[in-house]
Order: sequence, then C-alpha cells, then structure tokens
Amino acid sequence: MTERVTLITGASAGIGTELARVFASNGHRLALVARRADRLTALAAEIAAAGGTAPIVIPCDLAQPGAGDKIADALAAAGVEVEFVVNNAGFGLFGNAIELDRAEQLGIIAVNISVLTDLSLRFSDHLIRNRGGILNVGSIAGFLPGPGMAVYYASKAYVLSFTEALRAELGPRGVRVTVLCPGPVPSEFQIRAGFEPGFDSAILNVSAAAVARQAYQGLMANQRAVLPGLGIKVVPFMLRLFPRGFILWAVARFQLRKR
Repeated sequence: MTERVTLITGASAGIGTELARVFASNGHRLALVARRADRLTALAAEIAAAGGTAPIVIPCDLAQPGAGDKIADALAAAGVEVEFVVNNAGFGLFGNAIELDRAEQLGIIAVNISVLTDLSLRFSDHLIRNRGGILNVGSIAGFLPGPGMAVYYASKAYVLSFTEALRAELGPRGVRVTVLCPGPVPSEFQIRAGFEPGFDSAILNVSAAAVARQAYQGLMANQRAVLPGLGIKVVPFMLRLFPRGFILWAVARFQLRKR
C-alpha cells in the first residue's frame, strides 16, 4: 500500500507550524511546504525527535510559476500519495490597492487563490481514493469587503466560496472539506502585511496553537467551517443585521486607524 501524507503549505511559521505539530501528534506523516528551507528542516527535525515519522521537506515559493508541479514532482519522487491537503499559505498587504505594488498584489492572488485551487484539485483523485480531506485556511475577512486590504479580503472571500462549493461536490465521494476562518492571530502575517496588531487583535485574539487544534478537530469531524473563538463566531451573524453599505463604511473607517 502506498504511504499517505498530509500536505501542509505555509508550514514555516504561525498557524502552519502549529497545524504541522497537531497533525504529526495525531499520527500523520507530513509533507511540509514553504519558502524558508531552514525553518522547514528545523520543524521536521522537531517532529521526528518527538517520535513522528520524518516529514518530507519541500522548499518552494508558491508565488512563482510552476509551484504545483514542483510539489507534485517531490511527492512522486518520495513515492507517496496525498491523504489530506492543508492550504494554509497566504499573505496580505495593508494600504489602498491603487497605491500598493501591483506585482505584489498579484502575488497575493497567486498564493491565496491560484495555488490553493491548484492543490485542491490536483490531488483530488488521491483524496477520493484515500477518503481524506481538504482544509483551506480562509479568514473572517472573507465575510467582509476590505478597503485598505482589498485584494486580501477578496482572496479570502474566494476561499470561503470555493471551499463550500467543493465540499458539496466531494462530500458524496467521501472527502471531508473544511474552511478555517480565524480572526487576528499573533503571527508574522501582520509584519508582512505592513501594520501592527490593534485592539481587534487583543479582543478577538486566539493563539495559533489553539486555532490549529480547533481546525484539526473540525476537519476530522467534517465541519463545514471552523471559526475559532466566541468573538469570531458571532461576526457572520452580526453582519446580517446591517446593510452592506454600512459594513463597507465601518471597515474603511477601522482600517484607517491602522495608518
């Protein structure tokens, strides 16, 4: 029988690292993907030292063309099949879209949308055969319009919609599909995006480790969506109470405070 692995992108920091630890502690062999080979190697060594099977390390910049092919080739060379796909990699940029670097914003689309879609579809035959699953990391931002981070918010709206639709298609074939929608999580995300965490992070704060644990439990339980923390769970409900125009105005005002 071909060995099965859990593929995790963006595994070198934050939620991705914690997801790797949670999956490994539950007996999954991992294939870890991120740009920073040194961090992946250190994480793989940590997991092996804790008694887990040595992960496959795949250094790869997902913003570059051919990333999906590189990952598939590495897995084929290792002689493994994918049981679970965890599309965690993603980033955002803070500022007005027309003022930010266009190429960097297209990079958001490449990582947050294109590669996520590629990997979700590319290994679908593996997932069906192994009755596995997909965990796509979205954001509470996917429920909102996002002036000040327009491309990022829009990318997470895509993740939410795509994951829910894929769940309806793959569910009858035995594949679990879950979207994780965390709020602000202390990580390197804010640094790369170009802003410091504000009062929203303090109020809605859930640690990366707690987010990862809830995400794993939700995927194994075949939940449609995982919204970690009570504060985040009420956001979609509250949005139904206000006109979209008001929400747009409120998000714009909130983002202005970060400048």
